[in-house]
Amino acid sequence: MLFRTRELMLPQDYEQLAGLLSGHWSEPTSAERLEEDDRKLFEVGETWKDENGLLVGYDRTRRVAVNVNDDIIGYVWAWRAPWTEPGYICITLVVTPDSRGHGVGEALLRHAYEWAEQLGASSLISEVWDDQPRSLEFAHRRGFLVERHAYQSVLQLKDTTMEVMEMEPEAILAHNGLRLLSLADEPGEDSERKLYQLACETMRDIPSFLGDVPDFVEWRKWYLQVDGFTPELVLIAADGDRFVGMTNVLHNSATNGLYHEYTGVDRAYHGKKVARALKLEAIRAGKNRGADYIRTDNDSMNDPILSINRELGYVPLRGNYRIIASMEKVEEALNMNKLHP
Repeated sequence: MLFRTRELMLPQDYEQLAGLLSGHWSEPTSAERLEEDDRKLFEVGETWKDENGLLVGYDRTRRVAVNVNDDIIGYVWAWRAPWTEPGYICITLVVTPDSRGHGVGEALLRHAYEWAEQLGASSLISEVWDDQPRSLEFAHRRGFLVERHAYQSVLQLKDTTMEVMEMEPEAILAHNGLRLLSLADEPGEDSERKLYQLACETMRDIPSFLGDVPDFVEWRKWYLQVDGFTPELVLIAADGDRFVGMTNVLHNSATNGLYHEYTGVDRAYHGKKVARALKLEAIRAGKNRGADYIRTDNDSMNDPILSINRELGYVPLRGNYRIIASMEKVEEALNMNKLHP
């Protein structure tokens, strides 16, 4: 199979790239969405080593593989965000199914490795769907090991039981002296900053969370200024004026579905059924909007949330493996493959 790799050419590559990623991600994307996301990113990266000699800062590289017709058949995106764990470079690597086994993934991974090596990274991190054994085997042969497992689950809103619908989120919260509201009820920067502070406190409770929470400007950009965001679907549990629980639900108009992006509860309010109440309110909001489903992702070690999802009727779907490799292991594997293609 003949192919070559080249830099991503924008804006002309957006349409093909959206098609490739829509076949890989759990929810479809669009050229417009990709372009919108790019406008939020830095134009020039800046990285350095911290006091422990580990890579920090931010930067990215993107490259595609194309066939003889210049059709995109593979894509790699390697990056660091300011809040990525020191030393790590994150990778998204996608190859069309009929182009696998021809060296496309190898070539794109080599590009990402060489770029990360120049920056002085110590490890590469990525994700692989758990129903794609060939992709996991590809990663294993190149030095990656599974670090943890995360699951997707979905609730078909038409199948929601009457028992669930009869539960009253407001009553659950009121029993503990809390009130239910949305960001639409109390809009503005003051509320957004209270949500941000709550996110800073609760993100670290996620078993798979590493690194630092982004600053307020970046957090707002990636959580409150994204496609599908609506203030009515940012659901909040409050103790007086203090925000103690939150869930953010995004609407995907292309599929008429909701994506349950994040739920966090202040540790002082654990055990008061705050997360359950917020998830119930998300279900009610979804049904009121006529949405077909709610999809979510959960870490396999996040037992409290997994338990709530099961009680509410979420059905497990495929999951993904978080995989990690040291730069030394990747180099060794790439060199071995170069000698024995």
